[in-house]
Amino acid sequence: MVISVPRLVIAAPSSGSGKTTVATGLMAAFASRGLAVSPHKVGPDYIDPGYHALAAGRVGRNLDPYLCGAELVAPLFAHGARGCDVAVVEGVMGLYDGAAGEGELASTAHVAKLLRAPVVLVVDASAQARSVAALVHGFASWDPEVRVAGVILNKVGSERHEVMLREALDESGVPALGVLRRAREVGTPSRHLGLVPVAERRAEAVGAVEVMASRVREGCDLSALLALARSAPGLSGAGWDPAEVVACGASFPSPAPSRNWGLRPQTPDRPERPRPQTPDGLLVPGLSSKEPARPTAPNQPKSPIVAIAGGPAFTFSYAEHAELLAAAGAEVITFDPLHDEQLPDGTAGLVIGGGFPEVYASELSANEPLRKAIAELAFSGAPVAAECAGLLYLSRELDGQPMCGVLEATARMDERLTLGYRDAVAVSDSVLAAAGTRMRGHEFHRTVVEPGAGAAPAWGLHAPGRRVEGFVQQGVHASYVHTHWASAPGVARRFVERCRTS
Repeated sequence: MVISVPRLVIAAPSSGSGKTTVATGLMAAFASRGLAVSPHKVGPDYIDPGYHALAAGRVGRNLDPYLCGAELVAPLFAHGARGCDVAVVEGVMGLYDGAAGEGELASTAHVAKLLRAPVVLVVDASAQARSVAALVHGFASWDPEVRVAGVILNKVGSERHEVMLREALDESGVPALGVLRRAREVGTPSRHLGLVPVAERRAEAVGAVEVMASRVREGCDLSALLALARSAPGLSGAGWDPAEVVACGASFPSPAPSRNWGLRPQTPDRPERPRPQTPDGLLVPGLSSKEPARPTAPNQPKSPIVAIAGGPAFTFSYAEHAELLAAAGAEVITFDPLHDEQLPDGTAGLVIGGGFPEVYASELSANEPLRKAIAELAFSGAPVAAECAGLLYLSRELDGQPMCGVLEATARMDERLTLGYRDAVAVSDSVLAAAGTRMRGHEFHRTVVEPGAGAAPAWGLHAPGRRVEGFVQQGVHASYVHTHWASAPGVARRFVERCRTS
């Protein structure tokens, strides 16, 4: 099978050059021409894909060779781009910047080579003229396998400035396919972890995307960019299929060699401590107004309901997770912990991803009925998987505000940013993985959790340093580490099986 979707990679010499503005604006501009646009983002970032989805009208997907393996990049791309006229891939950091100490791994250049896609370099030209040619030449010639086929000049000051830049690029042999004039920043506010997610400011985000699209339409040669995308050669192979990988028994990477983490693996199916008294007044779960994400797999003995936290406080989730859960036979329903006072009726398992609970601590705390319902579900032994924000939400308190109280831990904001890829080994058996299972993930937070008693650790991490992290307690797996389940479909299958039997 040949994957023949036209595609472009939008890259830059460094962060802050304007990749997100150009990539998001280009997606929206192509979509306004009636094209079906497939949006993608290199790396683990959750926020930019939200803007991409708004621009393209189609879910934004990540392509990360570190988290998923290089061999899955093209299949995951094809899965997301199925039926589309063109795909736009926004890069990460500078073109050749990848995982620390890993060479090109997980860089934009690495993904461009795996996709055999032409690269358009977005250059901040605000403080240069003829030197832009040397800069572009260097990036274009650094790796002969990376095809830097065009430049979009950003923050250009005047017509004269544009003429000087274009003349210089004529000498480099890499054409200018667009020029964006210097302007006030597009209305995409940031805070401690990057852009504010779309779910928190949808009306304003729609306006910001429209401005990006307008700037790209006015300043870029859309016909030339589309022709460049169509010049990408075919890729051999088939698209990733969640039903197929679950059905064929695809599971986990090989178990890691035995290491002494100073701990004895524990099995969460046996309570590690007496069940705490839950608060009075627990609600009887009622019917959620949310619809299932997609039909459940046929011929399954039971379709357990898996509730996934969403809404403004929990925006960090890879689309493939819900698809894998559904393929494994679950009925997937999204709920909003800020507003829904009950879990979906019949919830058998709970997934709480990342986001910004610290921003919404007061509102999450005020929704006492839902906190009680989540605590009751967790203390019943039902499978619960929580990452980062989910970990904070399950803790006893966050910045002094009461949370669900499932874990004997307290959380608080911190000035230090914890950021980076992680090689992880499951230390304890859990609803996600058996002890010894290897996975890759990433951390991205400015919070600290002070653990209490009653839980085993979830992961042993090899960097930075050597440490254990997270919590495994009865059916709960909670950790700061974000993982991408496409690299280990057995996670979803194991979780759904536990939902059926718990």
